[in-house]
Amino acid sequence: MDENKKIIKILVVMCSIFFIIVAYLTYLQVFQGKKLMENVYNRRNNEIEENTLRGSIFDRNGVVLAYSEKNGESYERIYPYGALYSHVIGYNSKIYGKSLLEANYNGDLLDLDNYSQVFGMIYRESKGNNIYLTLDHRLQELGENLLKDKKGAIVAIDPKKGEVLALVSKPNFDTNSKWLEGNWVSIVESDKALLLPRATQGLYPPGSIFKVITSMGAIENGLDKKTYEDKGKVIIDGYEIKNSGEKVLGNIDIKKALAASSNVVYSEIGVELGGSKLKRLADRIGMNQDISFDIPVNKSIFPYDTMGKNDMAAVAIGQGEILFTPFHMAMITAGIANNGKIMKPILVKSVVSSEEKKIKDVRSNTMYKIMDVETANVIKDMMHEAVENGTGVNAKIEGISVAGKTGTAENHLSEKNKGKEHAWFIGFAPVEDPKIAVAVLVENGGSGGGVSAPIAKEIISEYLQNILKH
Repeated sequence: MDENKKIIKILVVMCSIFFIIVAYLTYLQVFQGKKLMENVYNRRNNEIEENTLRGSIFDRNGVVLAYSEKNGESYERIYPYGALYSHVIGYNSKIYGKSLLEANYNGDLLDLDNYSQVFGMIYRESKGNNIYLTLDHRLQELGENLLKDKKGAIVAIDPKKGEVLALVSKPNFDTNSKWLEGNWVSIVESDKALLLPRATQGLYPPGSIFKVITSMGAIENGLDKKTYEDKGKVIIDGYEIKNSGEKVLGNIDIKKALAASSNVVYSEIGVELGGSKLKRLADRIGMNQDISFDIPVNKSIFPYDTMGKNDMAAVAIGQGEILFTPFHMAMITAGIANNGKIMKPILVKSVVSSEEKKIKDVRSNTMYKIMDVETANVIKDMMHEAVENGTGVNAKIEGISVAGKTGTAENHLSEKNKGKEHAWFIGFAPVEDPKIAVAVLVENGGSGGGVSAPIAKEIISEYLQNILKH
């Protein structure tokens, strides 16, 4: 009898272990199968990729940006525009793996699915799915040419649809395998940070473009009704703040203060608003928060828990310790253009099978509501004035109403480039019915009005006057 009990206990334990293993394997296969199958570190994918024609990647108009072709017994990834999309599409290398879209959409591009995983890949398409992006190749190429050899970024977004029209980061690098694998060490060791997608992952002090955000708080708290006396400089809690060139602007309201980019007025507004309201503004526009997008985006940083008057003044004029990605700044600009609503940004528009069947069709929705329509209209008018009669005059386009704001941001992060300010411009057009919003950042470029505004002008002009009309 005792022997039977022991045998029964052993059987119960063995059956329990068996059922636990079966349950765990079922969980992995059924519930985690797709995730594991699509993981770029799954070595089985290497075997699949050897025998599968990886899907192509197209721009919004069908221009081929990446494709694969047979090379011996396997397939080789081809990037016909070399470095142009290195910080968007990324690379697909047998030695160095995958990055950005090539990594994040690996499953779609190889057409991996749960069915092939569960049943031991009895069935697998020999061709992957194709991906269509929201980018316009003509605008991307123009942005590349406008930045030339400068370090920086250009982001252009359709404010109402959230579709990313251009996403340029410089410097960049050729992602074709022969060049990439032959120059990997020099790419990694370069002091130009070639692997950094500056548009989405570069973090920069915003400078005076943050005054647009400060204006939100000012309008909502009735400070736009006030007149300020600008004497060219002001001392706040022992800290001297000056206008550019210590220019004296006299008695002005915030509309004129934004157009002239008055540090004096906006630093005083920052103190009037106080730390808690500035922090709430930062929260509302998505600082310190993840941004859901098809490739990684760094969080913009608002590091303050408590703020002294010096901090309030510095933050209000875009200095201090706050940092933004150009991508996030373009989103905020698009939100202002879209009456206070930031749409969820889209890069991948659709995924289509090799038989031309649409598998995914992506549409945007509201991500943040950062202000009401009335406040947005006031800020639009202020930004229009900044281009018509203020520091953004180099972004003016004949026959098109442009709204914008310049920024010349102090760079405290690099001793080597200390004193060489980053040049910013954010803007949108036409003011009455915005079709495009842009953010331009040139590292150590100097004047935002002199360097970045003309670049934005060319991007906006090309899109509205040529691309949209054809």
